[in-house]
Amino acid sequence: MFKKILIANRGEIALRIIRTCKEMGVKTVAVYSTADKDSLHVRFADEAVCIGPPQSKDSYLNMSRLLAAAEVTNADAIHPGYGFLSENSKFSALCRDHGIKFIGATPEQIDSMGDKSNAKDTMKKAGVPTIPGSDGLLDSIEQAKTVAAECGYPVIIKATAGGGGRGMRIIWKEDEVENAWNSAKQEAGAAFGNDGLYMEKYIEEPRHIEIQIAGDQYGKVCHLSERDCSIQRRHQKLLEETPSPFMTPELRAKMGAAAKAAAQIINYEGVGTVEFLVDKHRNFYFMEMNTRIQVEHPVTEEVINYDLVKEQILIAAGQPISGKDYEPTKHAIECRINAEDIYANFRPSPGKITSLNRPGGHGVRVDTHIYAGYSIPPFYDSMIAKLIVSAQTREEAIVKMKRALGEFIVEGVKTTIPLHLQLMDNEDFKAGNFTTAFMNTFEIK
Repeated sequence: MFKKILIANRGEIALRIIRTCKEMGVKTVAVYSTADKDSLHVRFADEAVCIGPPQSKDSYLNMSRLLAAAEVTNADAIHPGYGFLSENSKFSALCRDHGIKFIGATPEQIDSMGDKSNAKDTMKKAGVPTIPGSDGLLDSIEQAKTVAAECGYPVIIKATAGGGGRGMRIIWKEDEVENAWNSAKQEAGAAFGNDGLYMEKYIEEPRHIEIQIAGDQYGKVCHLSERDCSIQRRHQKLLEETPSPFMTPELRAKMGAAAKAAAQIINYEGVGTVEFLVDKHRNFYFMEMNTRIQVEHPVTEEVINYDLVKEQILIAAGQPISGKDYEPTKHAIECRINAEDIYANFRPSPGKITSLNRPGGHGVRVDTHIYAGYSIPPFYDSMIAKLIVSAQTREEAIVKMKRALGEFIVEGVKTTIPLHLQLMDNEDFKAGNFTTAFMNTFEIK
C-alpha cells in the first residue's frame, strides 16, 4: 500500500479522497492555489503545499509544480480526482517517469479513450453499439454535408477533444451546416487547443445513462450498475440517480456487458465510466468513456455500499478485484449544488458564505468543502456541494431529497437549491418521464 498520496485537485473531491485515505491509514498531501488557502481540504490533509496563484494553468494544471510538490513531500502516488489533469495522458506518463503511481488510467488507456473518434473505432472492434457518423475527423464543410446526408438529419458535430458541450452543434438541415461548422471549430480551438470535429446522427429523445466499471491490473473487469444523468442544462449535469427509472433488467445486462467489453479491449485499470445515449426504444449507443472517478460516484456508493475511491487506491496498489457485477439494492439521487443565480441565467455567484446549515438524517449525505465564513473563489467551477440521499424506493428518495433540500441553507451567495426543490415537485420528473432535453422546456418559478 502507498505510504503517502498527493491529491492533485481541490474542493470537495480533494476532501473526499482525504477522508478515504485517513480510513486506510495513508498519509495525504493537499496542494492549493493562493485562492484556496482557507479550503477544508488544506486543513484536513496531513501536509499542504501551495503550488501557485489562483489561475488553474498556474496551479492545478501546472504539472511540474505538482510533481515537485510530490517529490518534496515524498509522496509515492498522486490521485488526480476529476477534472484538471485526471484524464491527461502526459501527466500520467510524467508520474510514471518519476516513479510516482498515478491513481488512474495509464497514458495508453487515456489516449485510446480520450480522442472521441479513436474511441469510437475501438468500440466498434469490441462489438459495442456506436452512433452512425463520420469515420474519424471531418476534413471540410463539404464532407460534413455528405456525411450528414448519409446519416439523415438531424446530426450533431462535436469537438474530438471536447467536453461540457463546448464545440458541439446540432444541425437540423443542410443550410445550417456551414455556420455550425465555423462556430464549433472556433469554440473547440479556443477551449481545447484542438479544433478537430466529427459528426454523428443526432439521437432524438435520448437518455444519458452511464455504467460504472472497475478493472484491475490482471485483466478482470466488473460493472457496478448504471446512473441516469439525463437531467442536464447545456450538457452540464444537474442531477443524477441510480437505478435509472428507464432501466429494465434486460437492458442493464446488455449495457453492463457492453461497458465491460469496452474496458476489456483496452485492458482498463482503475474505476471509470462508460457513457451511453439510450433512445426511446431502449437502443443504446456508446458516447464516451471517462477514465477517472466521476462527480456523481456517490449515488453508486450509496446503493451498493462500495467505496469507489478506496477501490481506486487498492487497484492502483496492485490488488485484484472480485470481478463480481453489482446491482442497486436501494435508490439514490444526487443534486449538484452550484453557486449560481438561477434567476439570472445561472450567473456564477462567488462570494462569502455568511451562514450555512447542512441537512442531516438517515440516508442523507453531503459532500462539500464549504463552511460558514468560507469565501467561494471566482476562478473555478461553481459547484460547491453535492447532496445525496438514498432510500428503499425512488418515490421515498424524492420525498427525502425535498426534505433535505429544505434544510440546506446557504446564505451570502445564490445557489441552485431552489431549482432542485422545483424539480422534486415536477410531475414529469416524479414519473420518470424525462430525456436530456428536459431542462429546455423546464420553467423556473
